[in-house]
Amino acid sequence: MARQGSKGGSGGVASRRAFLKGGVAAGAAAGGALATGALGGSAMAQNADNMAPNVADWSRYLGEGVDARPYGTPSEFEAHVVRRNVEWLTASPESSVNFTPLHDLEGIITPNGLCFERHHGGIAEVDPADYQLMINGLVDKPMIFTLQDLMRFPRVNRIYFLECAANSGMEWRGAQLNGCQFTHGMVHCLMYTGVPLKLILEEAGLKPNAKWLMPEGGDSSGMNRSVPIEKGLDDCLVAFKMNGEALRPEQGYPVRLVVPGWEGNMWVKWLRRIEVGDEPWHTREETSKYTDLLEDGKARRFTWVMDVKSVVTNPSPQAPLLVKGHNIITGLAWSGRGTIDRVDVTLDGGNNWRTARIDGPVLPMSLTRFYVEFDWQGEDLLLQSRAIDSTGDIQPTKDELRAVRGTNSIYHNNGIQTWHVRSNGEVENVEVS
Repeated sequence: MARQGSKGGSGGVASRRAFLKGGVAAGAAAGGALATGALGGSAMAQNADNMAPNVADWSRYLGEGVDARPYGTPSEFEAHVVRRNVEWLTASPESSVNFTPLHDLEGIITPNGLCFERHHGGIAEVDPADYQLMINGLVDKPMIFTLQDLMRFPRVNRIYFLECAANSGMEWRGAQLNGCQFTHGMVHCLMYTGVPLKLILEEAGLKPNAKWLMPEGGDSSGMNRSVPIEKGLDDCLVAFKMNGEALRPEQGYPVRLVVPGWEGNMWVKWLRRIEVGDEPWHTREETSKYTDLLEDGKARRFTWVMDVKSVVTNPSPQAPLLVKGHNIITGLAWSGRGTIDRVDVTLDGGNNWRTARIDGPVLPMSLTRFYVEFDWQGEDLLLQSRAIDSTGDIQPTKDELRAVRGTNSIYHNNGIQTWHVRSNGEVENVEVS
């Protein structure tokens, strides 16, 4: 994963017409036999007896009935698509992180069982019958709500990304983790169902000097953060559903806070209390961690917003190029400041850029999916993506970011990522200058 100078060819963009002509040629070359696909070179199944025109094994017998899998699970052939951790990153699994397999996913919604985890004291197992949310401090009426109380408020459905402030943090000083899952996998995107926090605060009544909120978790770490009252009254949610079903325990069951566009540690899980105050609390998790240490030793505080960012998820070190010819580049872009307006992709380390095709919903503070079709004939590539959001912010290079911030921080690295595609299709995490 060495640092490299800019080099490598760009390859040509394969047009739809050229792609279809390639398919016709492949069929003709087969002398009238069934072609293996327009891409050519696709690996045949190991068991040739299951290939057309033969009748495959699974067509010869009855499968399981509807009562065999009361809660649906992925195919056994997708067992490799799981969250993974990096053992040396943290001291113990109870205060650690695992990573979303971005390279194995499509669209913008993350499946519930693949959303990355970040814990400070392990997973709290909360009985919803015992759950309570306390609102206290500078309010007219200190209140306690049960889960059923919360579910009687007007509810909304919103799609948001959640990104840990330390996502890509190990890359500040240079390329280290060789996989999109590990460099960028502390992000996920869900549809949350919940109650606008504003309604709950209005029920308790805010005193005139109420300026700050301190949400606190019910886990053993008592995770808490200071949140400005303006954000709480704007778009924060008290959420109890993710992608239509109850929150998973590792995501804060039964209730978590949603703080759209802001760093993930503020999205307090197992939410048990919100205190209203007139100044920030400067708690452990916003002093010892989650501040941005600059080159001169000073630390930036209150850097809540997650800036514009993107990454190519395929090809990437865990998803190499398998065949020559027509191929697809795909990836994700996001911004805590609004929507993604454009994503550019380069195949030669930034010498030439082309505009990617955005497909699917483009929503504020949500993941956005992009694609580029291209033709690859085995040349070395240096793949990068660069996102631009609705405020006009442009994703910086890592060198541009380091010129301002130095290399002491492990938070808020939104620098452009580079993948080196080798002539054999293998992909490595590198940097270019």
